[in-house]
Amino acid sequence: MSIQSGNINQIHYLPLKQINRPIPPVLDYDKIDSMVSQLNGIPMASKTCTLEEAKIFNGELPPIDVLAIRESGQTYYFAFGGCHRFQAYEKLNGEKLVKCKILPATKRQLKLYLGGSLEKFFQEI
Repeated sequence: MSIQSGNINQIHYLPLKQINRPIPPVLDYDKIDSMVSQLNGIPMASKTCTLEEAKIFNGELPPIDVLAIRESGQTYYFAFGGCHRFQAYEKLNGEKLVKCKILPATKRQLKLYLGGSLEKFFQEI
């Protein structure tokens, strides 16, 4: 649970391909393998999660915080965290639905993350 979404109880499932991830991740592949194992229903420990902690999630991963920006009648989704979880979903099945908590945001707020490259995400989509 994050500080930003701690008070959001509603969970959504979004297709992996609908979520923009503009910042390249730095990854720990053992952690990703542990998460894939979790999604397959076989909990395993990793550097950041004990076997007991992994069993609590019961074959799922915690939701990823996703910013939702409404623009010209469309919703655009952006995520800046959850990199290992994204990679686990991608490794398991590229069409997998990603468990998310949606945080409404504005383009102005998103510009804090993306700066001058903000508009390119709205032109390409």
